[in-house]
Amino acid sequence: MYKHALFLFVLVLYTNYIVGQKVITSFDDTPQSLKPNYSNLNNWCAHPDKEDKSDLIPRPLRKETNDLSDQVDVFFIHPTMYLDDPKNEFLWNADIDDKKMNKKVDNKPIKYQASIFNLAGRVYAPRYRQAHIRSFYRNYKSDGKKALILAYQDVRSAFIHYLKNYNNGRPFILAGHSQGALHLISLLKEMIDGKDLQKKLIAAYVIGWGVKKNEFKTIPLGNSPDQTGCYLTWRTYSRGYLPSYLDTNDVCVNPINWKSNNSYASYKENKGSILFGFNVVRKHLFDAQVNGSVLWVGKPNLFLGGLFERENYHIGDLNLFYLSVRRNAVLRAKKYLTEN
Repeated sequence: MYKHALFLFVLVLYTNYIVGQKVITSFDDTPQSLKPNYSNLNNWCAHPDKEDKSDLIPRPLRKETNDLSDQVDVFFIHPTMYLDDPKNEFLWNADIDDKKMNKKVDNKPIKYQASIFNLAGRVYAPRYRQAHIRSFYRNYKSDGKKALILAYQDVRSAFIHYLKNYNNGRPFILAGHSQGALHLISLLKEMIDGKDLQKKLIAAYVIGWGVKKNEFKTIPLGNSPDQTGCYLTWRTYSRGYLPSYLDTNDVCVNPINWKSNNSYASYKENKGSILFGFNVVRKHLFDAQVNGSVLWVGKPNLFLGGLFERENYHIGDLNLFYLSVRRNAVLRAKKYLTEN
């Protein structure tokens, strides 16, 4: 009996994933929460018909005008926030009715990232059954891929619902960070690239995920501050650092001077970062320079800046350049409206 029990235990180890004390079953053997209904405003992190964190404006920026919310839309896809060991049966994809998770999403990426775009247009950001962070790990590649596909299907459904019910023919900006950027690439390929809808694209900010040179057939990489109909992308690291997983075929744009070459953008050119407090805009905090497929930044320009230096600035891909991206989105939107 002992040998039989031991055999079953070993079999479990080979057929399930174990994280800490939690047994992670395969994707196919794991239940999923209900597919979100996007006619329900509760299934949107940000929506013009409700008050949400994307409406917030950092105090020093509240006097800025050029609000284009009556003419332009923004569709934002938030990054992975499903990071901890699951506390429920939904082990691969988050439950959009999870109040704790929703609060985390609202108080982090929606407040600190989606809010960047609220001067350029009215912001839509769907809740979706985001894939757990382990979905990106090599050990979970097969199941992780399935989890990411399910997450994308929600994003796709939300975008279709937005187009049918809210867009009314308005031009739009698309933006996503990390997992959100991965889903944005799929969305651009399926619904925008070479399609009639491409005419309505002001710009796509595909941030924190690698984009290959020939990723899209007809959507060009942006190479000037006011170019429209293009996409922008970068991943931020400390100057001199190159992670081993990078693909040299990936492209990169400098979010200070908006060039895809290696021209240097100085600290003085970075008009404002938001890192430690939402209402504190720190000027000249980082410089930036494209190095092949990545963006390099120097040591933070503040007292004891070395203490805040890190090799990978992924978490701050947008916030290091908060004001630059904010004003750039407005610039591109105004250029589009002038030409169309």
